Amino acid sequence: MKKVLLLLANGFEAVEASVFTDVLGWNKWEGDGSTEVVTAGMHPELHCTWNFQVTPEVQLDEIALEEFDALAIPGGFEEAGFYEDAFSERFQKVIQHFAFHNKPIASICVASLMVAHSGVLYNRKATTYNHPGSKRLEQLKQYGVRVADERIVCDGNIITSSNPGTAFEVAFKLLEMLTSKEITNQVKELMGF
Repeated sequence: MKKVLLLLANGFEAVEASVFTDVLGWNKWEGDGSTEVVTAGMHPELHCTWNFQVTPEVQLDEIALEEFDALAIPGGFEEAGFYEDAFSERFQKVIQHFAFHNKPIASICVASLMVAHSGVLYNRKATTYNHPGSKRLEQLKQYGVRVADERIVCDGNIITSSNPGTAFEVAFKLLEMLTSKEITNQVKELMGF
């Protein structure tokens, strides 16, 4: 069984988290049965962007990172307090652990800024929210990242993406890294993609 840690910062976007639970959940029940998602955060209750509330399955300090095979991180909104958890030392250490062990890290939209903040994207290719009016690509560049203005960027074990519209693609890319192209295509077909 491949265990995926879904790391939830306060202020995350619910839709960006749910693609991981859905795609990897479909694989668990309808694909090869090899993936399981565990949601974790630093608070007993998390407020998503626009106040949708979620209770993570576990608190971050209750788990052993060694038990997990991959990390999935949804983005969120600064106005909803996303960067307070995202840039915290505890979250940064989680990202560094997965990077050090060369395990897959899948991030959607501005979650790549969390990854970059940890130092693991230095001199690597990545992207983030890329709307023409946004300052996020420039922020990413300040971390020493080789910014690519593309929908999705894969650099080794790390996936970054440019907006919420890429969410399903990122989740499928993570599934492919954990299983195979064949299994991923089977799950896509079952889900109507």
